Amino acid sequence: LQFHPEFGAPKQNLYKIKDSLNGLDADIIVLPELASTGYYFEDRDELNELAEDVSDSPTLIGLTKLCQDNGFHLVTGFAERDGEKLYNSALVVGPSGLLHHYRKLHLFNTEKEYFDPGDTPLSTIDICGAKVGVMICFDWVFPEVARSLALLGADILCHPSNLVLTYCQQAMRTRSLENSVYTITANRIGKEKRPRGELTFTGQSQIVGPKGDVIKSSGADEEAVAICEIDVSAARKKRITENKDLFLDRRPEFY
Repeated sequence: LQFHPEFGAPKQNLYKIKDSLNGLDADIIVLPELASTGYYFEDRDELNELAEDVSDSPTLIGLTKLCQDNGFHLVTGFAERDGEKLYNSALVVGPSGLLHHYRKLHLFNTEKEYFDPGDTPLSTIDICGAKVGVMICFDWVFPEVARSLALLGADILCHPSNLVLTYCQQAMRTRSLENSVYTITANRIGKEKRPRGELTFTGQSQIVGPKGDVIKSSGADEEAVAICEIDVSAARKKRITENKDLFLDRRPEFY
């Protein structure tokens, strides 16, 4: 789902997510980074006001109900409060509630001033017969993240994003190719004019196949849902040729 979250308006953003997704036939749907709050916080105090604890989150309750009503799973960006800590997180939500969550390891630019560094180990979760890994936005620039998840068996990398640089989507095609995995980058659109300045988000959300091919994509400035059927078994074929295997031929003793 690619859309324009309204800054500081979690209720309105939840309504928009529900309106966009109700009735869709899908197994996994990926939403943008910080989908319920917006992105460009003024400072830690402002973030703290908007962040939610997963144990008592109206947003999580609403998303769980949406999953129950439709039988799908969501991967969404989420501003998380945990005691005194504040994290740029991603939640995997299903009909039974929160299934998995990940805290962004690699904070981008001003995020370092108000978010705490992520502390969750990289791991995968089984959803509908696929192994799913989660990364967030700027994690794309660190190939270790995608590779680590792929080595853990991930077939699909879900990538909630608020991309502002112009070449990130192209890099995610490489992450797919070099690991032979599907990647789903859900970016947002629009601008945020905030006290610290203005950011323009690049849209162009995409679903990429294990050979680096773009299966589905959205425009740079449109609210859109892109859905496709994928063959998970294609992500489990790691041979480039009969005698060349992406993972078995690695030589980590030299890395």
